[in-house]
Amino acid sequence: MQKKVAITGMGIISSIGLSVEENFQSLISKKSGISNLENIQTRHASEIKVGEIKITNQELQQLLNLPEENTFTRTGLLGAYAAKKSVESAGITNINELRTGLISSTSVAGMDFTEKHYKKYEEHPEYQKYIQSHDAGDSSNKIAHYLGLKGFVTTISTACSSAANAIMLGASMIENGYLDRVIVGGTDALSKFTINGFKTLMILSDTYNTPFDNDRKGLNLGEAAAYLVLESDEVIKKSNKKVLAYVTGYGNANDAFHQTASSENGEGAYLAMKQAFEKASILPDQIDYINVHGTATPNNDLSEGRAMSRIFNKVPKFSSTKAFTGHTLAAAAAIEAVYSVLALQNNTIFPNLNFKTPMEELNIVPETEVVQTEINHVLSNSFGFGGNCSTLIFSKS
Repeated sequence: MQKKVAITGMGIISSIGLSVEENFQSLISKKSGISNLENIQTRHASEIKVGEIKITNQELQQLLNLPEENTFTRTGLLGAYAAKKSVESAGITNINELRTGLISSTSVAGMDFTEKHYKKYEEHPEYQKYIQSHDAGDSSNKIAHYLGLKGFVTTISTACSSAANAIMLGASMIENGYLDRVIVGGTDALSKFTINGFKTLMILSDTYNTPFDNDRKGLNLGEAAAYLVLESDEVIKKSNKKVLAYVTGYGNANDAFHQTASSENGEGAYLAMKQAFEKASILPDQIDYINVHGTATPNNDLSEGRAMSRIFNKVPKFSSTKAFTGHTLAAAAAIEAVYSVLALQNNTIFPNLNFKTPMEELNIVPETEVVQTEINHVLSNSFGFGGNCSTLIFSKS
């Protein structure tokens, strides 16, 4: 019999809040965090809508009590903040008391700093220290060091499904007896590179994104970090700790269709959901709410919608929360895991903002208002570039 995987703590920072409670209040108040770009200097600032956290790096350093001479990039700062909050939420006072790991995900990594200083490295040696902060693993190591964690640390970077895969790996390591406790999640900051990259792909919206709307124009990028503390059922029994929810199902598949686009029939998404149901040993009609990937791009919403229509006889109530936060890339699945747990805890389905017109190709529409209903199982989808598709199922028991 496999071990149950409990969620005992959560920490988050996003454009709609600096805590779990602030994020929840924004979701039920329909308060979006999409705004004009402020923290990055660019002549295009007034033209770009993003889910930006209105806190400077200096303010984040102060919140974390970091010394002035540090090499934390914004990605690392956001990650350390959210990871610390998750550990505090779980009531952990001795992080190395059990076999504890950190599985962190990122796609931006340290490029928000290296893109800022790369022209100065030869003439200004004082900036060379940031070169080592560029790679994806640097932020994970810094977060672990900040937490005082001496156990297993690794990094996952599979584009927009990264944090889902971090949660999957963490749950699997607990189930198979490699760890007793693991901090899982993701962090990504906004950067010129990603903004320009998505603009080149022609999938950025010039206004507020409209997931699953027939007239959707594209996504808004965002920045965020979120981490969850997973613990084995043995730890829970010994500590009598409060459980927020359980990770009961997960699946990962690749449709191998295109470098950035999803297949038209949603094959990868369909297979990931199918695996997750098999893992959770539940039927599709037992899902009460789907937090869809819902990027508001023409390709992705259609592909995901077709996949849902394939696997469900009747598609459950669903919504995309990306109209609140923007698409936060590697952090997306982590913040939406927090939202999934909040949905379970509060029996609440969050609204899909900005929706007006149903898609012509699909016979499904998202929830546009806050819905109070009994929720026992939530499915959360995250689909990345390269066809990397991941699905998580969270349950009350």
